[in-house]
Parts: sequence; C-alpha cells; structure tokens
Amino acid sequence: MTGPSLSRRTMLQLSGAGAATLLIPGGVGRVLAQDGSTVTIAYNVNLPSFDPTVGASAVNPTIQSIYQAVFDPYIRQAPDLEFEPGILTDWGWNEDKTKIHMTVRDDAVWHNGDKVTPEDVVWSLERAGNENTGNPIQFVWSTIGNFQIDGNTVTADVKQYQPDLFKWMAFLTGYVLPKKYYEEVGPEGFEAKPIGSGPYMVDTFERNAFLRLKANPDYWGGKPAFETVIFKFVPDATSRVAEIESGAADVTLEIPYEEFDRLKDKPGIVGETIPISDIAMIFINDIGVMKDENVRRAAAMSINKKAIVDRLLRGYGVPIDTLQTPEYDAYDPSITVPYDPDMAKELLAKSGYSPDNPVKFTIQTTRGFKPKDYEMVQAIVGMWRQVGIEATIEVYEIAKHFELRARDELAEAAFYNWGNAIGDPSTSTGHAMFGPSPHSVWDGQEVFDAIAPLWAEKDEAKRIEGWKKVDKLIAETGAVIPLLQYVQPIVHVDSVAVVPQANGMLLPQKMTPEG
Repeated sequence: MTGPSLSRRTMLQLSGAGAATLLIPGGVGRVLAQDGSTVTIAYNVNLPSFDPTVGASAVNPTIQSIYQAVFDPYIRQAPDLEFEPGILTDWGWNEDKTKIHMTVRDDAVWHNGDKVTPEDVVWSLERAGNENTGNPIQFVWSTIGNFQIDGNTVTADVKQYQPDLFKWMAFLTGYVLPKKYYEEVGPEGFEAKPIGSGPYMVDTFERNAFLRLKANPDYWGGKPAFETVIFKFVPDATSRVAEIESGAADVTLEIPYEEFDRLKDKPGIVGETIPISDIAMIFINDIGVMKDENVRRAAAMSINKKAIVDRLLRGYGVPIDTLQTPEYDAYDPSITVPYDPDMAKELLAKSGYSPDNPVKFTIQTTRGFKPKDYEMVQAIVGMWRQVGIEATIEVYEIAKHFELRARDELAEAAFYNWGNAIGDPSTSTGHAMFGPSPHSVWDGQEVFDAIAPLWAEKDEAKRIEGWKKVDKLIAETGAVIPLLQYVQPIVHVDSVAVVPQANGMLLPQKMTPEG
C-alpha cells in the first residue's frame, strides 16, 4: 500500500532491494542471520573479476574485502593496520638488503584440499612480476628474482631495492594463488571456479547481483563464525539503506551520514564510525587549462574543506592538505593550503580569468560510491563559481574511473577516494603523482625528478624526509587537491558483531553472532 508520503522513486528502490533478495537461491535476510549461520552484506561495489592479481579490479581497494575473504595475502593486517603473519610467518631483508627471506606456513590448504606450498608462493610472486600477466603492481613484484626454496624457507635476490616491498604483500595484488590448480584450469577456468586458501570458499556467483560464500572448515586461522556469507552488490547508497531497514541485509557501509545518524538510533541497529586510510582527493590531470599553475592553485585555495566536513558530512571527516593522513609515516603538519578565495581570484586574474570570464573544465565523480561524493563535488563546483571557475560535472561508475586513469584519460579534474592501507608515502604520494605509474595522471617533470630517487632510497630517514619535500612541492604547485580523511560509516543489526578495519575493509571473517 502506498501513500502520498512514499515517492515512486522510493518504492522502486525498495522493490529493487526485494527483487535482489528473491533472486538469490536459498533466500537471504535477517531470518537466516538470526540463526547464527548466515550474514548478508549490502556491498557498495560489484565484483568484476575473481583474479585478485590482474586487471583494474585488482587495484580497487574496495574490492579487497571480498578478495581477502577468499584468498590469503602473503602478510595480513590487523584492524589497526599493524602487520601480522598470513601465508608467510616470517620475512625480512639481509643486512645489506641484497636478499630477502620468507618462511611459508605449513598448515594452510587450498579449497580443493591441496596443501599450500613454497612453490605456490614463488609461482605467485614470479607471475606477479611478469609484465605479460597484467598485474598493475608489476613494477613492485619485479624487483625481486632468482628464488630459491629450502624446506619452508624461500629466498630471493633483490634486483632493485623496494623499501615498501613487504608492506605491499599485505595490500593490492599481494595474494598467493594455487600454482597447480591455476595451470590446470587456466585463466578462464579459474574465473569460472576460483579457489583460494582463505576463510571462505566461493559457492555461487551471479554477476552484478550477489556472491555467496561458504565457510572453509580447514582454514589455518580457524573456521569463521558464519557458515554462509552473502555479498549483495548494491551500488546505490539509498538502496543500501533500504536493504538494512527492510531486513534484507544485516550489514552495510558507506551510506549518507544523515542516514547513518538516523539508522544507528533505531532499535536493533548499531552504527560504528572510525577514521580510515582512505582520503577524498581531486586528481588534477595536467592537460588543457590545468597546465596553468594559477588555475590549479586557485582551484585548491577556493575550497572550504571544513565547511564540507561540517555541513555535508555532519562532522565525519578530517580536512587535510597533503596526501598523508596523521597516521602515515611521512605526515607533515606544516604543509598547509589555506582556504583563501580572495587569493584564488587574484591568481585567476593573473591568467585573465574572473567570475565574468571564468576558466572552464570538467570534473568527474562517482555518485553514491562514497558518502556524499556527488554532493561534495556539487559544493566544490559552487565554491569555484564564486571565484571564476566554471566546472561541468560528469558522473561515472568507479570502474570507469580506473579504466580512464590507467589510460591517462581522466578529465582535467576527477574526484576519487585514494587508499593507502600500508601507510607508506610511496603509495599515498608516489603512485598517485609519479607520471609513469598506471595510477597517476600527473606528468610534470619537476614532480617526476623529485620522486624518482626515492623509490630505491635505502636510508629510511632520508627517504621519509624526501617524500615530505615532494608533498610540499605538490602543495605549492597545486598538482593535486587533497580534501579530507574519510570516516567510514558502518551499520549492522545488533545480532551481528562487526570489527571495523582502519584500512576500510569490511571482512566477514571478523564478524561473529552477537547475543
């Protein structure tokens, strides 16, 4: 029954949520979750591919929650980002950092019952370092080679010192895959029936709809609490809210903060927020008008970040002026970009622009992928208009962002959430701003020259200080616009306990029945 208080749009969204529930074999929802066997997650992104080591999806931080449920990383991260054993129980460099050593655990098995071996680790690392396999982080993994196996110990030569190598083993594409099984079935067979050594096994997958996982009874870390986990792919934020309110899902994340505040006060629903390692930023592509430093600096100085956090995000966010958050190794609080619209007008005037003769460009953004992403861009466009910048908003899906970024075809400005779960400046600043990186669209020579020597710097203090200088240069030239550190909103029913992760992942293996 409908009435004047329920719009047609709301009805469609609610109907969509119900339809998604009915499509899943066996049904889903709070009824099953209450018996302690199933948890249903309304997730904010689709799963494009099951191989966690190749293609654009491999470097999407949001998808890692799903990958880490099925596959084991070489090294894991605790909720506070501290590193802990995964498939590797020990790791490190020799004294002069010309070799690495790794110890492979002996109690891990693949989902088909085969034992995880040091040969799997070597094969996975060699495959990741092969430029022909399509690993987006190939330039990290290719820095080691000449692997040797002695029992459960693997050693390798360092071809080029990579200071954050072991940190990457806990992050994007840092997963161990089954050598024998993959070679038997090939890429297509693996995509059709993937196996890992993680806490959950793939049961059923309907592209663009849902993924159902079953608990791995032989998991080396212990069988997870929920027998069944269902990821329902619900990119629309309003629909994720409806999933929780209708009882069709037990857990969701990344919803508008006003909805978070409303839902967490409802009986039976719990809300949790923590600052995470993602930051909201605007990529600047140095094409067209963005080659003009005055335009870039004016665009940065005319954004009132505090107002965005306070008014749009209800205080859930931390304004920042560099690509480092306070938790990162190279954070420098002295680097600031003031909110100064008058100075922004002066800078634009130097290049012949004004509110009556605005500079024009496009800004791209997702809509509903992160809380208030589109609304933030709308607000920024309004602030820009006041100083003499006329920006046209283009909305796209997150997968399109990765595709365009990899081809260096983003618009002059592109809103994005940059993740740096390992906390190293090579990730937060390096890969975002180093022209040859597939994750960067900034090609400026000055930044390139400042970053290049730091990739292999063995003196850690000198390396960190070097990255701080890079961040200062970037801030002074407007090469990127950092906005804020995200605070992630998670809501869940009170019958499910959730462990928030500082890296932004939502891990079902950390969830347990409550009460």
